[in-house]
Amino acid sequence: MLTLYHAPQSRSTRMLWLLEELGADYHIEYVDIVRTVVPGGAPDPRNPHPLKQVPAIAVDGVVLVESIMLMLYLTDRYEGLAPTVGDPKRAEYLSWLGLYNGILEPVVQAKFKGPLSPVQADAYAELDRRWRGALGEGPYLMGEQFTAIDILFGSLLQWYRTAMPDYPVYDEYLERISHRPALAKAMAKDAKTDG
Repeated sequence: MLTLYHAPQSRSTRMLWLLEELGADYHIEYVDIVRTVVPGGAPDPRNPHPLKQVPAIAVDGVVLVESIMLMLYLTDRYEGLAPTVGDPKRAEYLSWLGLYNGILEPVVQAKFKGPLSPVQADAYAELDRRWRGALGEGPYLMGEQFTAIDILFGSLLQWYRTAMPDYPVYDEYLERISHRPALAKAMAKDAKTDG
């Protein structure tokens, strides 16, 4: 049995969405996370994440952490939301994972703190150009097929729409992915806190 360690309205919500899209058999272990630095705040001892954050999953006694690694692991374990090893589109899939982790997440964090450095601003502009270009070619980031990449990038827009510039293509994309049945199931589970 796969267990997702989940805190409502956090980065682990996108893992709920992914697991629902994959049709995976899983259990949710609701845990608390420290969302801000609180003097005397204690980490949840039930949470196996080494930093006491989410997402984390446990499979066969092994704990895996961090969204990018979990997306890669889960889409390799369950077929349907990513190109498989050997598929020519696999490199593009891995590139999007890397761009999210190496560019988008750090830039979004930096935007909370103030103006971007010139290097960050250039990286952000290039990612914006690439993202809009991909959406201009197909309804989803990798063309005609909805993939885990859409969950990763789309969940950022759901949580923080102003992370990206005010272009209609982003709003149309957000509207398109927001009506998926698996997302509705995930949001219902996200809100449930009685286990």
